[in-house]
Amino acid sequence: MDVIVLAVSFGVILLGAELFTNGIEWFGRKLELAEGAVGSVLAAAGTALPETMIPLIAILFGGGVESSHIGVGAILGAPFMLSTLAMFVTGVAVLVVARKRSTADVMLIKADVLAHDMRFFAIAYALAVGVAFVPSELAWPRWVAAAALLGIYAYYVREHFVSDSGGNHGELAALRLHRLDRWAPRGETRPRLRIVSAQVLVALGCIILGAAMFVGAVEHVATAIGADSTLLALLVAPIATELPEKFNSVIWVRQGKDTLAMGNITGAMVFQSTIPTVVALVFASSHWAISADSTVAFISAGIAFASSAVIFIPMARTGRLLGRWLLLGGGFYLAYVALVVASLSGRPA
Repeated sequence: MDVIVLAVSFGVILLGAELFTNGIEWFGRKLELAEGAVGSVLAAAGTALPETMIPLIAILFGGGVESSHIGVGAILGAPFMLSTLAMFVTGVAVLVVARKRSTADVMLIKADVLAHDMRFFAIAYALAVGVAFVPSELAWPRWVAAAALLGIYAYYVREHFVSDSGGNHGELAALRLHRLDRWAPRGETRPRLRIVSAQVLVALGCIILGAAMFVGAVEHVATAIGADSTLLALLVAPIATELPEKFNSVIWVRQGKDTLAMGNITGAMVFQSTIPTVVALVFASSHWAISADSTVAFISAGIAFASSAVIFIPMARTGRLLGRWLLLGGGFYLAYVALVVASLSGRPA
């Protein structure tokens, strides 16, 4: 039964990703936004909803120490997954289509847009992780950090909408649900904003529903085989909830829209390092602290920084991003999996 649920939920997420990538591009066209704002803000925030729901529900409605631990683990797991496994999947997609490109695996990205995202991620996540070194009984430094993170994300969004103004004038595929707009003027080929918005909302509904089904099935399987809750929070659940970003990026890579593909990931990294983290800092402040029990979880933040640095510092220096560079994220992911497994089995990390 779980296999059927996994297969169905996988299909629902894939359908949602297809509708979302198509709809969010038209939404950006209607608002005259450039690729940076569409990929790093609109797409990133939208597809970050599934993985954001897990820590929110665990921390706000779980009502226990174990729930708070799972919530904190899920919050730390999201940037880790995005900076490692999501990069690897996108790199594989680039290499698959490289033979059909005149540029091979050199990605057609706006390096300044991605560098902008990674600077904000580095600042926000360093602040969030840094405050975890403060003694757990001190709540006010975490509240101050939470306010600062909200300000950082608000400024980040403003920067994108201001600096990326001017619109995206590339060719777009027809809106998938355009034919359902019975009240559109006869002969009109450009969809109206209301049907574009409706498609985006339907897509988000599919993504959230599919992710919830997928996570539920994965949790059931993990419980049946006796998997540790830390392993579930850090490695298992984020794989499922990060599927929308991975699918979106693969779809955009196939279409040659690499800035959207990468911005979807880097923008989600900025979102995940700020908004969900604020929830932990305010509502589970005593658990957002480095201790003997949480060391392995917080090491994932160091892995996220290392993977990001190896991939994006060369891009910032050369102005180029190669698909093969993204494969390095897979190595960092496997190294952390080995660390977690060794820790849970009682062997020295």
